[in-house]
Amino acid sequence: MQTNLKIVGPEVPNIPWQDRPKGNSDVLWRYDQNPVIPRDLIPCANSIFNSAVVPYGDEFRGVFRVDNKAREMRIHSGSSLNGLDWNIEHDPIQFICDDPEIGNFVYAYDPRVVWIEDRYYVTWCNGYHGPTIGVAYTHDFKDFYQMENAFLPFNRNGVLFPRKINGNYAMVSRPSDNGHTPFGDIFYSESPDLTYWGKHRHVMSTTGSWQSTKIGAGPIPIETSEGWLLIYHGVLTSCNGFVYHVGAALLDLDQPWKVIARTHPYILSPQTYYECVGDVPNVTFPCAALVDSATGRLAMYYGGADTVTPVAFGYVQELVQFTKDNSLV
Repeated sequence: MQTNLKIVGPEVPNIPWQDRPKGNSDVLWRYDQNPVIPRDLIPCANSIFNSAVVPYGDEFRGVFRVDNKAREMRIHSGSSLNGLDWNIEHDPIQFICDDPEIGNFVYAYDPRVVWIEDRYYVTWCNGYHGPTIGVAYTHDFKDFYQMENAFLPFNRNGVLFPRKINGNYAMVSRPSDNGHTPFGDIFYSESPDLTYWGKHRHVMSTTGSWQSTKIGAGPIPIETSEGWLLIYHGVLTSCNGFVYHVGAALLDLDQPWKVIARTHPYILSPQTYYECVGDVPNVTFPCAALVDSATGRLAMYYGGADTVTPVAFGYVQELVQFTKDNSLV
């Protein structure tokens, strides 16, 4: 393990954790009680997946994708004492928005949550004449204030960095189409105010095998002394449809559109029943990662088969070293 790596971020001594199983050499390993959130945790739910979790004092809070029994895509707030046993609000988030043009709700899915300076920001795939990136903030996970959409349609997987870069807010995203998008690269953008976005830069393209169809950013990037650790999903088009894998990349700290390293092999793929069988089979879709900066422990929350929410564990130090040692770049 790389012992001199510096991880920038809060200490989370109560991070959910389970030691690596004996004989397991994988850089990520699954919680043996997965999934931590079943599809029917609340009465209205058809499925609960692709959800975002953050530390909140000595507890944890999150924003969760809940597809209801009318198969409408919504996002709900939730809380947990330990990051594994969750209470999810039965009603979806009702955003507070001064502009009815933006606040006219159509759909919401695949949220991410990040703490920047003095509040929690939520991004999600927001319906506005097609999918785009919705942005809101909250202080308490009770009241959510919706801001301007970040981009024009069509766009997905908008993920904010946890601090300003070059004096600006920063985000990676994946321009898309109005359907299931059989293509897609990751791009970087900056904004002085989370309203006006520019300085768009290309970050990564698809490449062979497991990430040959499209790629998209996953959890909030993790700042380390070696660069930004970006966990992302990569999609292969098989004879049975899309297969979603998980990979990792290191991005330059000051110019995050420059890739330092990027995994050739995946770090997680659909292999268990709850990842291979569900509403959309063969999906591991990362959306959040808790990190304890003191130990490097990482707990990654991901969507399993577009149906449930499992957790996988690892060490940031090992993941950075694995990315460098097995890089395409």
